[in-house]
Amino acid sequence: MFIRRFSTGNLAAAAVALVGICSTWVAYCADPEPKSPPQAALIEALRDFNGVIGSWRGIGQVKRGSTQGAWQEKADLVWELKAKSTGIRFNFEDGKEWKTAILTYDEAGKQFALTATLPNDSTRKYLGKLAEKRLVLEGEDDKKDVHRLTLTMLNENRMLVLFERRPEQQSFFTRVGEVAYQRQGTKIAAVGGSGPICVVTGGTGTIAVMYKGKTYYVCCTGCRDAFNDDPEGILAAYEKKKTESK
Repeated sequence: MFIRRFSTGNLAAAAVALVGICSTWVAYCADPEPKSPPQAALIEALRDFNGVIGSWRGIGQVKRGSTQGAWQEKADLVWELKAKSTGIRFNFEDGKEWKTAILTYDEAGKQFALTATLPNDSTRKYLGKLAEKRLVLEGEDDKKDVHRLTLTMLNENRMLVLFERRPEQQSFFTRVGEVAYQRQGTKIAAVGGSGPICVVTGGTGTIAVMYKGKTYYVCCTGCRDAFNDDPEGILAAYEKKKTESK
């Protein structure tokens, strides 16, 4: 029997080499954005907001009925369906109050949560609940002032977002501004109405996607990307939900 003897130096070199190989393999296998099906529970919790998905043009007013200090902005609302981030993404162009935001649901607190990026790149988190098509959220700033946000769906093509603020020691809110949004483009079907259905969220399908020669529909680019990442998983969940609803 032949036994090869290693010196201490050779053993150390071999150990270093082995660690290097393992590190390289782990780095190669790691996926910074692992693919996984969207979180069904979160999608279900946000289902009432399917109607806001789309592109909007807004007119903001500091004082209702007055053009003084008024502004115009645009907003794109899409589903964000990532492994570490599931919710409705708000992207604003020329927005006075926000640059971007994401609306999700806090299952532990049984309330909605919205994290907004402000024009100065700071963030603010709001929490609140939905009642009769009005989503009312509150959050604090560094000065402990309370900011209240009220999103009201008037109909499938119009919504209002009211911004209010009150100092910590004050009991009433004062108006900061309000944006009246009108949906861009042509009229689309109301949620739950006739027309194509988004196979990801169940909202109104407006974008066609193809898989194995068949056409399906999704409601936004976020759902389109989620479908393209995992069409088999999306369609399996969709068919299961259809069966359960019968």
